[in-house]
Amino acid sequence: MKISEQWLRQWVNPNLNSEALGEQLTMLGLEIDDRYALAKPCSGVVVGEVITVEPHPDADKLRITSVDVAADVPLQIVCGAPNVRVGMKAPVATIGAVLPTDDGKGFKIKKSKLRGVESQGMLCGASEIDLPDVIDGLLELPETAPVGTDIREYLGLDNQVFDISITPNRGDCFSVRGIARELAVVNEMDWNTPDIEPVQITTAAKQAVKVQADEQCPRYFAQPVSNINRDIVTPKWMLDALLQSGLRSHNFLVDVTNYVLLELGQPLHAFDADKIVGDIVVRLANQGEQLQLLNEQNIILQGDELVIADDEGILALAGIMGGLRSSVSDSTTNIVLESAFFAPLAVAGKARRFGLHTDASQRFERGVDFELPELALQRAVGLLTDIAQGQAGEVTVVENTQQLPNRSAIKLAKNKVNDVIGIDIDQATIEGILTRLGLVVEDQGEQFVCIPPSWRFDLSIAEDLVEEVARVYGYDNLPSLRPSLQVDMRYDDTADLTMRLKLALVEAGYMEAVSFSFSDAKLEALLEDEALGQLLPLANPISADLAVMRRTLLSSLLPCVQYNLNRQQPRVRFFETGLSFVGANVSELVQTPSIALVATGTVNPEQAYDNHVMDFFDLKHDVEQLIPVHIDKKQLSYRRSQLAFLHPGQSADMLIDGEVVGWLGQLHPTVAKKLDLPATWVAQLSLSPLLSLLRQSHAIKTPSKFPQIRRDIALLVDANIEIQTLSDTIQEVGGKLLNQHWLFDVYQGEHTAEGIRSLAFALIWQDSTQTLSDDDVKTAMDQVIAALQSRHGAQLRDG
Repeated sequence: MKISEQWLRQWVNPNLNSEALGEQLTMLGLEIDDRYALAKPCSGVVVGEVITVEPHPDADKLRITSVDVAADVPLQIVCGAPNVRVGMKAPVATIGAVLPTDDGKGFKIKKSKLRGVESQGMLCGASEIDLPDVIDGLLELPETAPVGTDIREYLGLDNQVFDISITPNRGDCFSVRGIARELAVVNEMDWNTPDIEPVQITTAAKQAVKVQADEQCPRYFAQPVSNINRDIVTPKWMLDALLQSGLRSHNFLVDVTNYVLLELGQPLHAFDADKIVGDIVVRLANQGEQLQLLNEQNIILQGDELVIADDEGILALAGIMGGLRSSVSDSTTNIVLESAFFAPLAVAGKARRFGLHTDASQRFERGVDFELPELALQRAVGLLTDIAQGQAGEVTVVENTQQLPNRSAIKLAKNKVNDVIGIDIDQATIEGILTRLGLVVEDQGEQFVCIPPSWRFDLSIAEDLVEEVARVYGYDNLPSLRPSLQVDMRYDDTADLTMRLKLALVEAGYMEAVSFSFSDAKLEALLEDEALGQLLPLANPISADLAVMRRTLLSSLLPCVQYNLNRQQPRVRFFETGLSFVGANVSELVQTPSIALVATGTVNPEQAYDNHVMDFFDLKHDVEQLIPVHIDKKQLSYRRSQLAFLHPGQSADMLIDGEVVGWLGQLHPTVAKKLDLPATWVAQLSLSPLLSLLRQSHAIKTPSKFPQIRRDIALLVDANIEIQTLSDTIQEVGGKLLNQHWLFDVYQGEHTAEGIRSLAFALIWQDSTQTLSDDDVKTAMDQVIAALQSRHGAQLRDG
């Protein structure tokens, strides 16, 4: 919003220069985007009156004029402006005057000759003194302009214009009145308001009004003004105020409504009274109704817009723009002036729906003072009757006070201001600030009970009042204090430990991927399994292929593999850390921090000697890089995985201390084929148990100085018995002397019976306190063999 400093100082005039005034407004929350003078500096330009106009003897388009500038003798000036005439007043640049130029150096006026005739200065158009050209020719000044007066003084060209950025919550500051009120509050001074009184009724004209939508329009004023003198031009003081605020002059009727809008902040609308048929009706539009607006735009209404209508149809889109049918023209002498309070929600969004943005909609959708319509109407009608001799008719008022905004009391604990701001502000100062802001303040001992004024829609809770106190007290008056740190200094090592896991995979040749937590529902359907839980769809997905929350990180990684394979990258190895989401709705949603791997192609980059394709044990090796080296391998075990999207013979669940922490294996060939993928190896582990392992403290054990004894055992067992089951039995029965064991041979074929396979385990025996004897080892081995035979039906293999 642009506002003239000169106009503002007519309302309130603090002892501050322009720069300090702009700084004060900014600190009040009314940020100054720009501050500039009306025109660039110039000198030697005065008001002149043309006395004579004679044709130039050698040029058809030039005139020889004599111009009175209140000097001893008139000046002879050659002029080519088409509008020069006897009796007109215009700016005159005298000899030695300096006119503004774009480069800032200025253009100096010298005595010269034009086609042989001496010219003692220059008659100026608007652009010569850095004002916008409205007409082609000289800048015509009012007849009352005093001859010889410095043009900068007369036109107020040194006046500053403030371009103020008004935040959406401060609709009350979209006017000179609103900004002046703020300055009066912060400077603790009175402000000068115009003397606005009800206008005497001089005609019996009255406009009937019906309000059918009183929720959207709880207060509506209408007053006819008849027999307006249309020969009246807009007074200079009003014209200057409009132009300096960035509004063009249209005609006197429109200029009056725009002036009151800028002065008081109340949008008004003038209807041509002779074009209204019957009563004015304030109602909601009917779906499909059409309206041609003042800008000649035709719109089709949807049925939720508030409109002003008569017996023939719609006259205006309420609070936004009038219709062309009832618009005033240069010949209009009888009008009906509308001044109303339209609820913000009735206007909000409607202007943008039709690609409109008007001064009225800008204010109404933010909230206009609901006590202002009557005052603004009196101001506008007073200007019309005083300046244009209009005759005021009777005022029609339709209102439903029950629908006006409720000014609910706000309770503000006296200590809350100081607690929030952090300094001790005197209670009397707090009460004074709130009172000057227009609130009705009642002291109830431990608290203030405050009722906001009608123009402050943004005050509803105690924190709003605290902000007002800080704003008016002055942010720059608040001392700089070091914050009181109340920090829990306990170190959270989650990020560091997660980085250790990531680096382990990087060292194994994987690259980190970062992807969306959203997934394609079709891909989730391919990875369906009861163990994964229910799928959570998004209420408002950003795209069709990101419509659900991922239940496994594979949903994010597999598309990355596809993308790279399609770009001739045959060896792909990715990992990702993030959340997996399980639950049919938000209240049941379980979010699990996880780490996932995906790999396809050869184990190593292409080379001469080792290009073998990745298999299950290569994947298992990579996954075990995430397991700390210090943990007891007895804690780690595997079992066959039952997940439907994994290969049933090449997949496993990983267990730590008997609890499943994740899975690994080959993607089921059927799923891989549907995704157009080769053999693809995948794994996912929960992060929490891995981090717990990393956090475990471990004692350093001194290696035993006594020798190890190795014994191998070859068994024939039922092929359906899991190797892990046999391993668990060996570990359990072997006891403390069994240092470690592993499977080193598997055979199933023509030399074994059908359904039987041969397994060979290596067992390492060692004591940390003494050398083991053969008898000790034999006793322990016999116990292991007996347990395998009794529990699993194992038989020792001959040879």
